[in-house]
Amino acid sequence: MAIQRRNTRQRTLVLEAVRNRRDHPTAEDIYLDVRAHDDRVSRATVYRNLRFLEGEHAITCVKAPGGDRFDLRLDDHAHVVCTECGAVVDATVPYDRDADDAVATGTGYAITTHRTIFEGICPACQQKLANTAN
Repeated sequence: MAIQRRNTRQRTLVLEAVRNRRDHPTAEDIYLDVRAHDDRVSRATVYRNLRFLEGEHAITCVKAPGGDRFDLRLDDHAHVVCTECGAVVDATVPYDRDADDAVATGTGYAITTHRTIFEGICPACQQKLANTAN
């Protein structure tokens, strides 16, 4: 028999904070958003609930350079990280299932998924760099 976990007010606040953002927030970003609604919620509670929600497949964790980010999208997709400011956005390329098959064939592993992170400089940082070069 599966243990049912109650949906706590704090968990609801954490999930709503992720839902209200589109920038792949860090745990600290979520903590600050939750604290704006309830200053009694601890950092540990936010972090614990983010991991719980990830485990329940309500959100995903993007293992990005500079630290974990959180995403509402549950489908397999790639991300792009700005090497200047750390911004994270969804990549506009389709998920490559052929890569899973190729790695499985080459290694003998039973590949279930892969994560792709592209790195580059976002348009805003490109503009800032261009302005400082002039």
